Amino acid sequence: MDTKLTRRGFIKGSAGLAASASAGAGLWGTGQAWAGANDRVNVAVIGINGMGQNHIKSYQDLKNVEVAAICDIDETLFGPRIKTLFSDRNKRTPKTYTDLRRLFEDKDIDAVSIVTPNHWHALAAVWAIQAGKHVSVEKPCCHNFFEGQQLVKAAKKYNVIVQDGAEQRSNPCAQSAAKFLQDGGLGEVYLSKGLCYKWRDTIGTRPDAPVPQGVHYDLWLGPAPKRAFNPNRFHYNWHWNWDYGNGDMGNQGIHEMDIARWMLGVTLPTRVSAMGGHFMFEDQQNTPNTLMAMFEFDNPAGAGDKKKILQFETRHWISNREDPMWLKPSKDDPGAYMTSSENTVGNLVYGSKGYMAKTVDEWQTYMGKSREPGRSGKGLGNHYQDYIDAIRTGDPKTHNQSIEEGFYTCALVHLANISYRLGRSLDFDPVAQRFVRDDQANAMLRREYTKPFEMPEEV
Repeated sequence: MDTKLTRRGFIKGSAGLAASASAGAGLWGTGQAWAGANDRVNVAVIGINGMGQNHIKSYQDLKNVEVAAICDIDETLFGPRIKTLFSDRNKRTPKTYTDLRRLFEDKDIDAVSIVTPNHWHALAAVWAIQAGKHVSVEKPCCHNFFEGQQLVKAAKKYNVIVQDGAEQRSNPCAQSAAKFLQDGGLGEVYLSKGLCYKWRDTIGTRPDAPVPQGVHYDLWLGPAPKRAFNPNRFHYNWHWNWDYGNGDMGNQGIHEMDIARWMLGVTLPTRVSAMGGHFMFEDQQNTPNTLMAMFEFDNPAGAGDKKKILQFETRHWISNREDPMWLKPSKDDPGAYMTSSENTVGNLVYGSKGYMAKTVDEWQTYMGKSREPGRSGKGLGNHYQDYIDAIRTGDPKTHNQSIEEGFYTCALVHLANISYRLGRSLDFDPVAQRFVRDDQANAMLRREYTKPFEMPEEV
């Protein structure tokens, strides 16, 4: 039987179920969610200072998709963004919101793209899902382990599409690499490495300051602890503060962590150990700028010790190249932002027959003891088109498995950060999704929330 629904049938079922469920939760009374004629998808982008601009332009380039609303806590951004991204491109002026809760009440909005700081990702996604909106949430999909669990539950419960921000999953390059490994191309794959060598200078030290005009700072903080405004904990540099970010392993590194886990064919580990530090600089960063993490996974089908290893390393300064794959001839190469003079970002995978090196858009294998060049692949996809296609024709029960994959990858980041912060190795039960006999570590799987910005215990 064909499990795909017609466009109108899917829309009707999606809106009806979401409206009923969200009304029961006492949040939003969403009615018919789809107002666009002829299959137009009305998208709202939440967070327009950084990557949100890329999201806006990417959706505008798709057929029969309109960015109908934008949302940001900084009102001063609306004028410049509307001019450069809408008026100058002959696009209709979008609605503007400063509070995403008011956006979720808008029945004209079909889908949202969440491009906020990390500490808002999962809560914004769950609220949007409960409001009957389709959701694409930037990486990492959760700021802590518990939030990821709740996001997965919501994605399974509500009949809407939920996309994880792991863009490389849409690339033919990554897809063909995974298939090559699954088909036994490297034999028994026992070790997978993620590389995040990205030049990061000091953020310096800046004093607390008055909240800038036009900024709704309480909304920016949301679920995070109440603190005075500081420009070093605001635009972009929030990545290096535990209250809002997850360090570079949860920033750039989450992409390479996802590939490392995917290529290894694993979900949650049995053991994690991480060490590193914040080196060279006396500044306000409190996440590590150099971090080495190791994860053990059960491998009943393997030989020897019946386990697999994932190794992840974040470096912030001068580094080596690891493999010729990172010696690109031109800065104009599609993957060159990953392989500039400062950066080496990608993956290495090791098997019984050889090893694979992978960048964002290309992979190459080296076979046997002599490391002869073997199979290779390449290709970039369109993450945004995949989201819209899933909204139009997808089955949430199938498609939303991607957000569970996103959670597994985020989980590795969170577990490694917990190990680093506690300064010791940790045993983990992948079935119970808890640390083994370790109350201190288990307490760090979640956080305290500032009311009313609380992750629901029941989604």
